[in-house]
Amino acid sequence: MPIYEFRCLKCQELFEFLAVRSDDTMETQCPHCGAEDFERVMSSSNFAMGSGSGSGDSGVSKQTRTCSGGNCTTYEIPGP
Repeated sequence: MPIYEFRCLKCQELFEFLAVRSDDTMETQCPHCGAEDFERVMSSSNFAMGSGSGSGDSGVSKQTRTCSGGNCTTYEIPGP
């Protein structure tokens, strides 16, 4: 069951929506102001890549740079 994150276009409040089935229609509104206009935003993840067992090299590389909101990090993860 995916959880989608949205930003209200009226008050900028962030809120989540749980999709129980893939054919669910989204009839929801902002829990803060009641508006029905919102946009889906990219959610942050708490997924961590560790070295684990095996070869020791996970193949993950990262690049950190300064962005308008502070520091931004981009992760390159191997795979298709």
